[in-house]
Amino acid sequence: MFKYIFLSSVLFLLGILGYLIVRKHVIMLLVSLELMLLSINMNLFIFSAYLDDIFGQFFSLFVLTVAAAESAVGLAILLVYYRLRGTIMVNIINLLKG
Repeated sequence: MFKYIFLSSVLFLLGILGYLIVRKHVIMLLVSLELMLLSINMNLFIFSAYLDDIFGQFFSLFVLTVAAAESAVGLAILLVYYRLRGTIMVNIINLLKG
C-alpha cells in the first residue's frame, strides 16, 4: 500500500513541478493539471481498497468525469483561440480578459 501512496505523491509532485516550470505553454499546464487530478484519484482508489469502502471509488469516478469535461472545454477554448490569434502561448493571451 505504501508504495502506491509514494507513487501517487511522486506523480502529484511531478504535476506541481510541471505547472511551475512550464508556465508559458497552455497545453502543458493542462497536462500537469490532469496529472495532479489522476494522482488524487489514485489516492482515492488506494484508500478505498484499504478501508474496504466503495464510496471512494464512486467519488473517484465523479472526479474523473469532471477532469474529462475540464480537458474537453479547455482544449476547445484553446482551439478557438488558436484559430483567432495563431498562438497559444500564455504570455500572449489577452483576448479572454474581462
